[in-house]
Amino acid sequence: MNSQQVTKGVARAPHRSLFYAMGYTEEDLQKPLVAVVCAHNEIIPGHFHLDKVAQAVKLGVASAGGTPIEFPVIGICDGIAMNHSGMKYPLASRELIADSIEAMMVGHKFDAMVLIGNCDKIVPGMLMAAARLNVPSVYVGGGPMLPGSHRGERTDLIKGTFEAVGACAQGKITEETLTEMEKTACPSCGSCAGLFTANSMNCLVEALGIGLPGNGTIPAPFGQRLALAKKAGQQVMEMVKRNILPRDILTLQAFRNAITLDMAIGGSTNTVLHLLAIAYEAGVELSLELFDEISGKVPNITKLSPAGSHYLVDLHEAGGILAVLRQLNEANLLAGGQITVTGKTLVENIADAEVLDASVIRPLDKPYMKEGGIAILRGNLAPDGAVVKQSAVVPEMLVHEGPARVFDSEEEAFEAIMGGKINKGDVVVIRYEGPKGGPGMREMLSPTAALGGMGLDKDVALITDGRFSGGTRGAAIGHLSPEAAEGGPIAIIQEGDLIQIDMPGRKLNVKLSDAEIAARLKVWKKPAPKVGGNSYLARYASLVTSASTGAVVKAR
Repeated sequence: MNSQQVTKGVARAPHRSLFYAMGYTEEDLQKPLVAVVCAHNEIIPGHFHLDKVAQAVKLGVASAGGTPIEFPVIGICDGIAMNHSGMKYPLASRELIADSIEAMMVGHKFDAMVLIGNCDKIVPGMLMAAARLNVPSVYVGGGPMLPGSHRGERTDLIKGTFEAVGACAQGKITEETLTEMEKTACPSCGSCAGLFTANSMNCLVEALGIGLPGNGTIPAPFGQRLALAKKAGQQVMEMVKRNILPRDILTLQAFRNAITLDMAIGGSTNTVLHLLAIAYEAGVELSLELFDEISGKVPNITKLSPAGSHYLVDLHEAGGILAVLRQLNEANLLAGGQITVTGKTLVENIADAEVLDASVIRPLDKPYMKEGGIAILRGNLAPDGAVVKQSAVVPEMLVHEGPARVFDSEEEAFEAIMGGKINKGDVVVIRYEGPKGGPGMREMLSPTAALGGMGLDKDVALITDGRFSGGTRGAAIGHLSPEAAEGGPIAIIQEGDLIQIDMPGRKLNVKLSDAEIAARLKVWKKPAPKVGGNSYLARYASLVTSASTGAVVKAR
């Protein structure tokens, strides 16, 4: 066992002495030392209750013969960080989370770990660490919150607050109504109720096989969530005994399964960034082309908020992710022989699953869309690709041409939107918000939600080298690569240039000749960095790669 490097032998007497100082016994140190890596804090609703989840995990580990030892990791709430300089940090924090877990695990020689997270960048950061360290690992999330309710209608953070801001700005609702909505949108702990990034990733964990069945959909307030956590603690001990490692699970076929599920349920565009990053750590080669290849074969069969009216609790009651996976497997769209943390294959995990509500999980022959929820676009504006959640786009905006309204920051664009300066037919362009240019590739939820609240999501498109919240709906195209700060074509768009969007044709172009684009790029000058000194963001900007490769940090 790894832990014997700090617990066994005469030379390790000082090490054992430090353990005894905390109340550990000789017997404890003879068992596998299992890290309980918990992102509990008091700033994220999805993490506020994770201390209780950690207690359940530790009971499970101890009951199965291990010694559980808890340590924390950071977590940033994307909702609270949204629409100000704080949003430069969430994506960058993904790398901090992975690195800090590495430091703690290797520094203390743990034998295994259970990772407890829930929200946007915390989940992939933890999975990146699992893939990198390759010790027996199980991920368990804190579960989704329940939907809110306002005057008899179900709601959530996006519909109940972010979009309501736009509606209030146009006088569609009063400030008093907005205040009512903000107090009822988020009624419980848990990751936000819709299929935003956090819940998308927690669902994909089941398809990857690195989390237990039910991880994606059991609501945070349910007793089943704590039972799942206890089982995760027990199961990691089984993985220790059988030497089942993350890289045995996180194979190319597992990532194909996750992408297939992603397309079927219409997950967040951020899943593209995160799956690419996790695969990089696992030594698995993924490309944007694979996402688009699978999207062309897999129909979109659920419409959860923000794309529709259903929530994670509805998906759970309809049979959960296992029911979706079984339908996909029956259509030969999965690699069912993949080993998972249960010690069984994926097909064994889903054997007893069934769809209990076909209005929530549609049959494959009666989908919402014949293609998957995410599309990869290319063209002279995005030679290396761009990403859109096409399942959340109204049909009339799947193909669109309009004049560019160009902004060099999110703040400028949001001010113009709230000031009523955006017209029907416009294409809002937000640049210098990519991984390097932002830095940190901020989410553009406030601009897109404002457009939605104003009723302009059916008439206005938005493109950016930044990214979008999983809660975004509308013709919102992100991850344009190369980014503006690297001299990508988005950097030379001028006010009024015609932007052509063709999602079915997978095209994103500016109506300019190659010669004109080349001439503009020739005179383009790289702007000064938005951050300097020895800040974390400055170091991050110097090392981060393109969104098209997952915005991972690579040592130079």
